[in-house]
Amino acid sequence: MPNYFNKNYMKRDSLGLVLLLIILSLGFTNQLMAQLNVATTNSKSSNTPTDYIIAQVNDRVILKSDIDTDVRTYLLQSRSYGQNIPFTESLWYNFLNNSVENLVLLEKAKIDSVIIPDDRVNRAMDQRIQQLIMQAGTEQALERAFGKSIIQLREEFREDFREQMTTEQVRQTYLSSVTITRPEVQEFFDEIPVDSLPTIPEQVALSQIVIIPPAKEDAELSAKQFAESLRDSILNHGKSLDELAKRHSDGPSAPRGGLLPLMGLNELVSEYSAAASALQPGQISEVVETDYGYHVIELIRRIGDQIETRHILISVNAEELDDEVAIERLTEIRDSLLQIPSLEFSNMARLRSEDPITKVSGGKILDPETGERYIPLNRLDPNLYRMVLLLENEGDISEPRPFTLTSPQGARAYRIISLDEQVPEHIASMELDYERLKNIALQQKQLIEYTKWLEELKNEVYIEYRIDLPNINQQTGL
Repeated sequence: MPNYFNKNYMKRDSLGLVLLLIILSLGFTNQLMAQLNVATTNSKSSNTPTDYIIAQVNDRVILKSDIDTDVRTYLLQSRSYGQNIPFTESLWYNFLNNSVENLVLLEKAKIDSVIIPDDRVNRAMDQRIQQLIMQAGTEQALERAFGKSIIQLREEFREDFREQMTTEQVRQTYLSSVTITRPEVQEFFDEIPVDSLPTIPEQVALSQIVIIPPAKEDAELSAKQFAESLRDSILNHGKSLDELAKRHSDGPSAPRGGLLPLMGLNELVSEYSAAASALQPGQISEVVETDYGYHVIELIRRIGDQIETRHILISVNAEELDDEVAIERLTEIRDSLLQIPSLEFSNMARLRSEDPITKVSGGKILDPETGERYIPLNRLDPNLYRMVLLLENEGDISEPRPFTLTSPQGARAYRIISLDEQVPEHIASMELDYERLKNIALQQKQLIEYTKWLEELKNEVYIEYRIDLPNINQQTGL
């Protein structure tokens, strides 16, 4: 059974909010809602109570309404993505079994003393609530939909987020322990009929060197002066950092008044953590410069090596960056690589590239979906695809071109691309496609081993289904 909700980290009650937001955004009719209600209601006899216990795992119970809500939300989410998935009884029972699986994993977590720290839970909650705010339109709309404040929602859902994260950690810990050898991959490959071997489309291996345009001097000065004026308003004119952050901060925490929940000092950029950790609770920092811009920081509390802060971020106007500087630097790097054969692109990327993600690997670009080195041409983003089309031979290096960097904040940047290797379209083989075959074979092995392991866990806990399961005998484990 696919774990449809293992990345949502939301309490079942909160699924009602997702439900409401999807309905509002898609304009679902009363007729559709009636159909969905009838679909989930008809999964049980009309002679039974509206809500009742349908399963139990040790001392935890699952209500019929829990599964009805999960299924209804899944159907609406699917429709929002253009997938018209019909309701079936097997779908309903799959969600029930998935809920039992999660409770079994929670029991395993108790045995293994798996604990999710508060700071991780808070960050996951913040990310999910920000997504919901974007769906609702505003923070106020979200609060009206729930009839509760954001602070109340966080408090109410905290433990449910923790449980979802706990089950996912237990699951991933086991999956990561499952490995595969080359002989196993060879066996997997040999079992594929020759006439069923897939055709692998043309692929390329690419590397990049990235330069981020520096801010023009006047733009840098303007941002810093604005941050200083906001600090002055707090210290000398009685303004609250919370209020000013909501009005002026460029950071994603602005709607929360700049609040960053408890985080480890090593999880923050060094300049920020150094300045914040030097403060006393309630104290305001000097203006602090980081790669993100200029910050004014207030320390709320400190517990060991964790700090909770508020901040205002004033970033440099992206329209006031000096593109010519970036282009000139990349042109110089490209000319050196072309003129001096002993220079290696990978070494230059480690030394000069300003993309923190790819520079450590010598500029290697990986497939964002699979993490593989070889990327099919049809999966390159349009910007990268156009650059590759102009490279004819392995070792060719492109002219500098602009693109949007994924780190640190979606900044505009420039890059040169090296065509490291080009693999033409071919029938899948162990020689050319080992990594891809290894990933597929490993996923298959993980699924088989995980299913066996889960059945073993079920035998170690008490499980009772209080309804009849189609094609499944009522299960009770001790």
